Amino acid sequence: MSKIAVVYWSGTGNTEAMAGAVAEGVTGAGGEASLLTAAEFDPSLVDSFDAIAFGCPSMGSEELEESEFAPMFESCEPKLKGKKIALFGSYGWGDGEWMRTWEETCRGDGAELACEPVICNEAPDEDALSACQALGKALV
Repeated sequence: MSKIAVVYWSGTGNTEAMAGAVAEGVTGAGGEASLLTAAEFDPSLVDSFDAIAFGCPSMGSEELEESEFAPMFESCEPKLKGKKIALFGSYGWGDGEWMRTWEETCRGDGAELACEPVICNEAPDEDALSACQALGKALV
């Protein structure tokens, strides 16, 4: 059984709802999902999982949340080479630039992206939640 970490940061609950849908997709595909906040995850846990879904909303001028999520993610980057991952998050403005930049960073780290990132504007609708479930399934 594939062990998948779903690691996220959420300020309004939108990205948390997406994380829940990703975890549902993992378990629906027969995997074991561990739902963890950014504060609960660190590089020592990377090797404990077959794959990782990272979720973070766009903050400021289209960037990752900088007090908890970005430091955690940056500390994990050296361990992402060859690791199967997926990205998701919500935004309130802009055009998704933060996700494109984040995806480029992950590719530069040598991570193996299992599927296209999932983004949604504000609260996730049914389509976004379905896409998150599909993202979870892609990681199993």
